[in-house]
Amino acid sequence: MKTNEIRDIALAPSGRRKIEWVKNNMPLLRGLEAEYSAARPFAGVKISLSVHLEAKTAYLCEVLTAAGADMSVTGSNVLSTQDDVAAALAATGMKVYAYHNATLEEYDRHIEMTLAHKPNIIIDDGGDLVGMLHGKRPDLAEEAWGGCEETTTGIIRLKAMEREGVLKFPMVAVNDADCKHLFDNRYGTGQSVWDSIMHNTNLIVASKTVVVAGYGWCSRGIAMRAAALGASVVVTEIDPVKAIEARMDGFSVMPMAEAAPLGDIFVTATGCIDTVTTEHMLAMKDGAILCNAGHFNVEIDMAGLEKITGEKTESRQNIMGYRLPNGRRIHVIAEGRLVNIAASNGHPAEIMDMSFAVQFLSALYILQNHGKLGKGVIDVSAEIDGLVARRKLAAWGVQIDALTQKQELYLNSWAV
Repeated sequence: MKTNEIRDIALAPSGRRKIEWVKNNMPLLRGLEAEYSAARPFAGVKISLSVHLEAKTAYLCEVLTAAGADMSVTGSNVLSTQDDVAAALAATGMKVYAYHNATLEEYDRHIEMTLAHKPNIIIDDGGDLVGMLHGKRPDLAEEAWGGCEETTTGIIRLKAMEREGVLKFPMVAVNDADCKHLFDNRYGTGQSVWDSIMHNTNLIVASKTVVVAGYGWCSRGIAMRAAALGASVVVTEIDPVKAIEARMDGFSVMPMAEAAPLGDIFVTATGCIDTVTTEHMLAMKDGAILCNAGHFNVEIDMAGLEKITGEKTESRQNIMGYRLPNGRRIHVIAEGRLVNIAASNGHPAEIMDMSFAVQFLSALYILQNHGKLGKGVIDVSAEIDGLVARRKLAAWGVQIDALTQKQELYLNSWAV
């Protein structure tokens, strides 16, 4: 079995500089590394990880290694792996199977190579590791105690497996932790999506109409940042409660069919297929820009777009232009894949510091409690959420009030 499959080990120095940069801006992970590198609670524990393989993820892998883990690592998107970062990890002796712009066949092979490790703990982002363990390679799940899932899409897949009674081990829903989705999904996605759009297009956002599909936590961040940049924002939704929230937050709300002729920039973040169809695209303005911020490249009907396109040309790096039958041209960023990581650097380091602190502590929870957790999707404990929140405030030098004994008694009593 190969110890790694990467593009070029000579790229390691560049990747190391990136890792050191984010490390200097991730005080929670630094604290966990200092705290657990002596005790090494993960000693002898095999962890297989599939997360967008860039510098923040690499530092999480190094913190887990410092705590004793035997890591086997791959990416979670064919375009999001940064080859210099993968090389930097491989240069430390870590098992790394990933490279940028892999084919789907290569991507699947890398998932399988990562699982050949026969992990005790899985850290997944989108559910591809767990999917392969339950589908093509169930034999590699023999030693699995459980794992952690990073994103909304992965948890949707896990809950479907749980409903069908096929999930073989417990999975912690890291995405649903307050210290993950309230900050990573909203502020991280909101900033990184617009970082990517603005860098790749070199166009102004102010004065444009931005259509945001969905109004979950990721979409809220995208809409909020678009409005702050001066755009008029339209939200499309299927959930009436979320539609009310979007309206009360000051955004126009309408079906995608009505929004399609209005938008200059479209951003999907629903986690569902066919959010933008060819029918919608044919109604769009000449020059409209489309991108996706959901985990999988299924939200924009790229296959349908390819079928109806008369001419396709590269508009800019990471942007493809499509000439429609009606003569109009639309532009798609990053092939309809996750725009903020497939065509940029992903979430800010300080945001991922919180999410990855939750990941580390949830993996530790699996280690300490395996065999007692059943087979299903489990929540991150309030203790972990609270610990990460307190450490984040401490890193900022922020203090907050504490309840007095009298206040605790009042809040826990039914008698006034």
